[in-house]
Amino acid sequence: MKYRKFGKLDWEVSALGFGAMRLPTIGSDQMNVDEQEAIRMIRYAIDHGVNYLDTGYPYHGGQSERVVGKALKDGYRDRMKLATKMPVRMVERPEDFDRFFNEQRERLQVDKFDFYLFHGLRNSTWPRIRDMGIYKWAEDKLAKGLVGQLGFSFHDEFDVFKEIVDSYDNWTLSQVQYNYMDVDYQAGRRGVEYAAEKGLAVVVMEPIRGGRLSKAPPEKVAEVWKDAPQQRSQAEWALLWVWNQPEVSVALSGMSAMDQVVENVAVAGRSGPGILTADEVALIDRVREAYKDSHPIPCTSCGYCMPCPNGVEIPRIFEAYNEAEIYGDTRMGRAFYQGMRPFGLTAEQRADNCIECGQCEEACPQSIEIIDWLKKAHEVLSSTQ
Repeated sequence: MKYRKFGKLDWEVSALGFGAMRLPTIGSDQMNVDEQEAIRMIRYAIDHGVNYLDTGYPYHGGQSERVVGKALKDGYRDRMKLATKMPVRMVERPEDFDRFFNEQRERLQVDKFDFYLFHGLRNSTWPRIRDMGIYKWAEDKLAKGLVGQLGFSFHDEFDVFKEIVDSYDNWTLSQVQYNYMDVDYQAGRRGVEYAAEKGLAVVVMEPIRGGRLSKAPPEKVAEVWKDAPQQRSQAEWALLWVWNQPEVSVALSGMSAMDQVVENVAVAGRSGPGILTADEVALIDRVREAYKDSHPIPCTSCGYCMPCPNGVEIPRIFEAYNEAEIYGDTRMGRAFYQGMRPFGLTAEQRADNCIECGQCEEACPQSIEIIDWLKKAHEVLSSTQ
């Protein structure tokens, strides 16, 4: 295992972190975690040098924290750093801070969290919990030794990210979605660089984009990969791209099978800043463009079609449909469209609310047949099959 600097701390983190959001399940019920296999996977990772484990209150309907707590018995807790997250979207009053925190300690069967994060901060959640006194509450937990370090995970635009980073002097880490497809998405590359400049550890989530970058690519993308100077798996290319950047502290992989753990641990052992050549980085840039060119709907998310007079979230629907098509994975798109994921659509924002007024098509600079594509997207994304 290779280790990297973790922000301002005098501690080195394993290049690979274990993300406990996609543990193996028995059947399709996400709450029915295969405990025996999940524990075996977590302990294999720790036995092979992984020293950072990330979970969160809502993962697997609360079962992730319980299973992680069991996995860290038998001396494993002392061999790694544990991070979990306050579910800020569920906080309604200041008293909820302690309610969730104490429930998490019970689930995980620990007295202290090494890293405690505020989960999924964005412009719609951060001011609310800030004004409820979350900083004062967190300082109290630090003073009592119940929390080692504070951080936040993030899902919004760069300007919001910068504002949050600058709002508080005691952040230790920031967790952002970042991979070779999401260079300009949410905090993006600018956020990674800004956090590192401020001395924060950069924890990367979704380095393989929810597993989608590990799948067999569409034909246009596969043609680009043929120019690679050496053959690597799709997952290895994605992980090495993240680890190639010195600002990144740790890449979290949400592994759901033992073979993924074994592969990712092995790749982490070959990782390092600057591991990719300039030609390889340029190749991945071409792969990114090839993926974008594979979108069936040529939407650029320019927003000219918005606002829809009937509330339909046209660009977000097209993004979900495009990703489902190019990655051959409708699961996440459907969860987003049907409101089963955080920050997913509401019923009022879905495509079946289109009244075919044509206003969006008149405004679209790409001349997209928006009405027809909305019908197609709804057909695919609303399905439960």
